[in-house]
Amino acid sequence: MDNDIPYLLLTPGPLTTSRRVREAMMRDYSTWDVDYNSLVDRVRDQLVRLATNEDGYTCVLMQGSGTFAVEATIGSVLPADGRLLVINNGAYAQRMATIAEKLGIPHLQLQTGETHPPATADLQQVLAASPEITHVAMVHCETTTGMLNPAAEIGQVVKDHGCCYIVDAMSSLGGVPLSMEELKADYLVSSANKCIQGVPGFGFVIARQQSIEAIDGQARSLSLDLFDQWQEMESKGGKWRYTSPTHVVCAFAEALAELEDEGGVEARHRRYCENQQRLVKGMEQRGFRTLLPGELQSPVITAFYDPCPGFDFATFYDLLKQRRFVVYPGKVSEAQTFRIGTIGHVFPDDIDELLDCISEVLREMEIDPLQAGGDLP
Repeated sequence: MDNDIPYLLLTPGPLTTSRRVREAMMRDYSTWDVDYNSLVDRVRDQLVRLATNEDGYTCVLMQGSGTFAVEATIGSVLPADGRLLVINNGAYAQRMATIAEKLGIPHLQLQTGETHPPATADLQQVLAASPEITHVAMVHCETTTGMLNPAAEIGQVVKDHGCCYIVDAMSSLGGVPLSMEELKADYLVSSANKCIQGVPGFGFVIARQQSIEAIDGQARSLSLDLFDQWQEMESKGGKWRYTSPTHVVCAFAEALAELEDEGGVEARHRRYCENQQRLVKGMEQRGFRTLLPGELQSPVITAFYDPCPGFDFATFYDLLKQRRFVVYPGKVSEAQTFRIGTIGHVFPDDIDELLDCISEVLREMEIDPLQAGGDLP
C-alpha cells in the first residue's frame, strides 16, 4: 500500500489510484492548447484499440460521470420512432430505464431479478413478441451484486433480431478481457475512473464511425449530444465543445500508460481475479457468505451477506476506515449485504491486510460470524 494514500478505496469507483496517475494532474492546460488536444486524440485512439482490432471505429469523450455518457448514448442513438429494451438485473440497468423514462423514450424492461443473469431464451421470447424494439441495452458487470452478465450470448440474440446493442461496460473495460466483436456491441460505454484506473471526470463511448455519423440530429440534449461532441473532436483535432476536464484527461492518459506497463488487460484481469479470490477465501474463513455463487461473480466487486441479524454496517465501515480501508454499503433490495471492491491500485498484500483488519473489527464489535451462521435467507 502506498504510504501517501490515506484510504484504500475498496469500491466500484472512484478507485484508489497510483501516485503516477495523481501526479499527472499537476500540470495545467488550456482547452485550446494543441498539445492538450493532441493528447485527447491519442487517448481516443488508444481506447478504440482497447476495445477492438478492427478498423472503422471511433471514440467520443463526454464530460461528467459514466452515467452522463450512458444518458448521452441513449438520448442520441435512439431515433424518434425507436423503442428500447433494457435488460434489468440491478440498479445500474434500472438507471438506464430511468434515463429512457426521463427522456420520453418508449421502452420495455426484461427483469430477471438481482441475483439471476438474463437468459437468452427469455430475450428471444421478448424480441419475438415485440418487433417494434429497435435497441437493446444491458450492463456487462452489474456492480449492484458483482455479477458478470453474459453480454456476448445476449449480443448474439440481439443481432439475430436485427437490433442495435448498447453495452454499459463501465466496470469491465480495462479489467475484463472483451472486444466489440465478441460482445456484438454497437455502442460500448465506460468511464475514466473504473478499471483503467483514472480519476472521475468523464465517460466515453466507442462505436463504428458510420454509426455515429448516422445519429446526427437525434440528440434530446444540448450538452449530451453524442454526434455534436464527436464532430467537434473530429474536426478540431481533439477539442471538446465545452470546457473539458483537462487534469482528468492527463491523469487518464497516464493510467492508460500504466495499464500497458502492467501487461495490458489480461495481466490486470489476473491481478483483479487474485484479489477477489483471496478476499472471498479469507472472508469465508471468517464466516461470511457471498451473495452470488462463484460462477456468476466478477473480479470487480463482491457482495457479502451481513454476518448476523442487526449487523451495524456503519460501525463496521467506520472501524475499517480508521484502519485505512473503505468498503461499500449494499445496494441489493432482496437481502442485507455490503460490498468490497477488488479493483484499482490494489494488490493481494492489501487484501491480506484488509482481512486482518476485518478480524480485528469483528472482535471489537463482538461479532463471530462463524457462530452466527450468517444472515442467510
